[in-house]
Amino acid sequence: MKTLRILILILFPIVGFAQKSTYKGFPSLIWPKLYDITFVKATDDLGEFDKPVFTDKVKALNGKLITLPGYMVPFENGIKGAHFMFSSMPLNACFFCGVGGPETVVEVFSKEVVTYTEKPIEIKGILRLNEKDPEKMIYVIEGAEIMGEAGF
Repeated sequence: MKTLRILILILFPIVGFAQKSTYKGFPSLIWPKLYDITFVKATDDLGEFDKPVFTDKVKALNGKLITLPGYMVPFENGIKGAHFMFSSMPLNACFFCGVGGPETVVEVFSKEVVTYTEKPIEIKGILRLNEKDPEKMIYVIEGAEIMGEAGF
C-alpha cells in the first residue's frame, strides 16, 4: 500500500501536467478565452453580418503580445507567405472545413515570409480584435513570429 501511494504521488503530477501541455510543457490558456464569444446581427454598407461580442477576458488581450499553438492554413498561392490563417485545429477539422467557428482561427501577418507546414507550430504576435470589418477575421495577429513546433 505504501508503494502504491508513492507511485501515485510520483505519477499524478506528470499525468495531470501532460494532459494540459501544448508547447514545451506549458499550457495554452489563450484559445479557450478566444472561444468564449457571442455574435449579434449587424448591418453595414455591404449588408448584414454577424458582429462579434468580445468578453472582458478577450478585450484584455487586445493589443497584447500572445503566444498560440496551432496549425497553418495557407491561402490559394500556398507554400510561402507572410499572410496566412492559423487554426486551433488541424486543417481537415478547421473553420474553413465547416467544423469550428470563426473563433477557432486567427488571421496572421508575420514579420517574415514563412513556409507552410502541416505540423503544429507556435506563433507569437500582437492580438488585434476585429468587430467592424466583416472582410477580415475576428482575431488578427500582427508582427507574428514562428516560435517552433508545438507538441500537442
